[in-house]
Amino acid sequence: MSRLRALLGLIKGDPRADRVVPPSGFTAQLTVLSAAAMAFLAVFALALSLASGRLAERWGTELAQTSTIRISAPPGQVERQTEAVLEVLRTTPGVALARPLDAAEQRALLEPWFGPDLPVESLPIPQLVEVIETASGYDSEGLRLRLRAEAPGAVLDDHTRWRRPLIAAAERLRALGVVSILLIAMAVAAMVTLAASAALAANAQVIGVLRLVGARDVYIARAFVRRFTLRALTGAAGGTALGMAAVALLPDASAAGGFLTGLGFAGWAWLVPLAIPVFAALVAFLATRNAALRALKGFT
Repeated sequence: MSRLRALLGLIKGDPRADRVVPPSGFTAQLTVLSAAAMAFLAVFALALSLASGRLAERWGTELAQTSTIRISAPPGQVERQTEAVLEVLRTTPGVALARPLDAAEQRALLEPWFGPDLPVESLPIPQLVEVIETASGYDSEGLRLRLRAEAPGAVLDDHTRWRRPLIAAAERLRALGVVSILLIAMAVAAMVTLAASAALAANAQVIGVLRLVGARDVYIARAFVRRFTLRALTGAAGGTALGMAAVALLPDASAAGGFLTGLGFAGWAWLVPLAIPVFAALVAFLATRNAALRALKGFT
């Protein structure tokens, strides 16, 4: 309850105490600009973290239940080994669907590297078989042994060596975004502390007079805390709005199909950056209160 009353008092303020803190000057500009800049960067760090999380989830989901069997055999044996592979897959528990890719699908897979006019029919390209797993999955090692016996030219690729590094990279990007947000919060705390300390030093004579008339340190510190908290809140709100507008102007992921173009918010995630100004105000509140009380103890 005491903390709630302190916050309510902070919002309401005291006009007489507010006169202790200069309403303008370089400390005000420093606090507002630094809060705006840090909030702008925090929006992009948050977008990076959320986009990386979506990417890891999508890669994990899409690649986890799909596999590919590559059949490399002499031309006269490809069809026979393909039928043998399909028969093995039909009797394998955990396989929901298995089908060989036709020439058009294989051409589409190779088109990004070799162009659209690749003569797939005349090239010794391995036959690919797409395998879709059930939710429970299949025994990959057991399937490899059966394929080795029934179709020596068939090689199973369950995408494990591709999926794990991709998911790990996405998770590291998400962790980098979280670390960036923490560093930004530390930078805001440092800037607000410096600005509050400068304001306290500039008003040393006023603080001395207030003490002579009986003002307590908590009363004096509350004025600094309120003023700098509101400055941080105002600057962070402006920086967050600019950051969200900049993120909204980024190219859509569906148009380019890349990760960096998908760096943004989706659905309810657009509400998450709205917490940045509140978080910045909380950081400023704690930093200013600590700086003010520490500095007032040093005044004689």
